[in-house]
Parts: sequence; structure tokens; C-alpha cells
Amino acid sequence: MKRPVFIALDFPDAKTTRLFLNDFLKIADKPAIKIGMELFFAEGPEFVRELHRQGFTIFLDLKLYDIPTTVGHAVASIAKLNVQYLTVHAAGGTKMLRQAVANKGKEMKLLAVTQLTSFSEADMQATQLTSSNMTENVIHLAELAYQSGIDGTISAPLEAGFIQKKTNDSFLRITPGIRLTGDSTDDQNRITTPAKARELGATGLVVGRSVTKSNDPVAAYQRVLLEWSN
Repeated sequence: MKRPVFIALDFPDAKTTRLFLNDFLKIADKPAIKIGMELFFAEGPEFVRELHRQGFTIFLDLKLYDIPTTVGHAVASIAKLNVQYLTVHAAGGTKMLRQAVANKGKEMKLLAVTQLTSFSEADMQATQLTSSNMTENVIHLAELAYQSGIDGTISAPLEAGFIQKKTNDSFLRITPGIRLTGDSTDDQNRITTPAKARELGATGLVVGRSVTKSNDPVAAYQRVLLEWSN
């Protein structure tokens, strides 16, 4: 999948998720989907297998962050689920990232989280006791991931172009914090539209509430695709 648009399945359980995905099962080109910690911890690996059997491209967003050996073993276990994308934390450092790469297999792509899109620059500086600005910090973590063999990053749209300049064109730049024009920003601080994300250098999107809270999710998803591709 070259320029994926992932729908973030931020639902509490399998029943709610199945109801949401029902209409998407009827369309020819099934969307790529992102399963986060809430849903994965509630339903476990078997639900991931179920969605894989239904033909969805799956992004498992677990943001792994632990000692290198533990993360390596976790990645090896997750690779058996045949998911296409998995997140780790870039802040885990080079040794941890390389262990993840060594255990991911050929089919799965690893994406490194730089800074959460819910963080403002002031939040980051206060929490992490750093004087670097957001852009400097994200670029540093992206370069660390790139040099460790990670396939790409998860970062805010505004940072995609800076990451591209410090890595290369094949390094994935997946951007959450996507909203359609007129939608609420909710708890995100660094957001933009699909079209603007493309202009800024993103190679893939994660869209949540603009689709999942829509009265017509399929139509909202198709609107995102249209903005993204034009």
C-alpha cells in the first residue's frame, strides 16, 4: 500500500468495532485500519486475526518502549499476527530500535513515534525537561530511527517535510492529527487537513474522529481519500 490512509479504530470492544466496519465490508477497496492499545488490550490477538482474515491492512499501534531484549521478543510475537505496520517509541534508543528491526520479519514495517500529537511544545519541554524546540526534538528522534533501520515515523503533519530532508524519500512519514475542514480539534494540538498534510510531505495519514464520529463514515473516509489524492 503506497500512500495509506488508516482509520483509527478507537473503540472499546470488538462489538462496537464490528458495527462500525460493517459498511466498509461492502466496498471493494477495504480501508487500512489502525488498532490502538485500548482495543488490542480489550480483545487481544484473535480479534486482530479476524480483521486480517476479512482483508483489512492492519496497523497495530502499541508504541513499544522497554529494554531492547523485551521489545525484540515482543516484535517477534507480533510479527506472527501478520500485521503490516507496528509502532515503537523512538525515545527507546538505538539498541532498542535495532532489536525491533532484527525481529520484525520481511512483511511488517516499523514506525517510530517521535512526539505525541497531543503534546504542545510547552508540554514536551516541561515533561521531558528539555530546552529543544518541538521541531529539533522530532528531527533528532526521526534521524535516530532512520539510522537504526526503522521504516518510518509517526509524527505531526507539520514535521513531515523536515523529516524527509533528514532521511530519504522512501522513509515513511505517517501523520495522525488529521481533520476534515470544520471538524473539532478535540485533544490534538498539532493537526491539519489531508490536503495540507500531503503538501507538507506526509506519505500516509491516520484519521480518527472525522470518520468514526461521522453520520456517514464511508462517505467521510472517501472524502479524506479525495482530499489526499488530489
